[in-house]
Amino acid sequence: MHDDAVSEAMTFAAAAHAFGTGRHEDHRYAAGMDIEKRLRRVRGWLWVVVVGLFLSGVTAFPLEIEVRWLLRALDPLSGQLPALVGWIERVHTGLVETGDRYPFMRYGTDWLAFAHLVLAVAFWGPLRDPVRNVWVVQLGMIACAGIVPLALICGPVRDIPWFWTLVDLSFAVGAFPPLWFAYRHIRAIEAATARPAESPVTSAS
Repeated sequence: MHDDAVSEAMTFAAAAHAFGTGRHEDHRYAAGMDIEKRLRRVRGWLWVVVVGLFLSGVTAFPLEIEVRWLLRALDPLSGQLPALVGWIERVHTGLVETGDRYPFMRYGTDWLAFAHLVLAVAFWGPLRDPVRNVWVVQLGMIACAGIVPLALICGPVRDIPWFWTLVDLSFAVGAFPPLWFAYRHIRAIEAATARPAESPVTSAS
């Protein structure tokens, strides 16, 4: 997977401008690689996203416990990273007080966790049939793009410090490339499998 990641990264910058362009670009991207290998790469990249969504969902349930552990782990760095440790401490205080006085508010983060798990399940479609369910991958890329305005607009409104906004933006930075790589491979598979069907029409003309 490491070698695949390097080769995909080299392609990423050159191919970014071609998003949503015609099939001839997919033919060029398809050169030198068979369909089975592309399918393995598609599923490999999609599993990266699925695992990330699953972990994000599962860890959104015990938030107060996790933040408490994080605060203890960062305590030795309070002198070097006072802003970060202070923010984590404030978040922990908010979680504890809200949970004690208004426990029903935790129900909202339970639904947040559930939403991540549902999204992870949704990727079972492209894992089974990438070409038919490519729309799930496209939806994932749109969601990644939507993280940027959400974090930049809602972060300051909700009094989120700038460095934590960067952490939120990292979810888009981390999730978009594997989705993009998978999408390009799916388009290449679609182009390669469509050519035999188009051949009789071409020869007849």
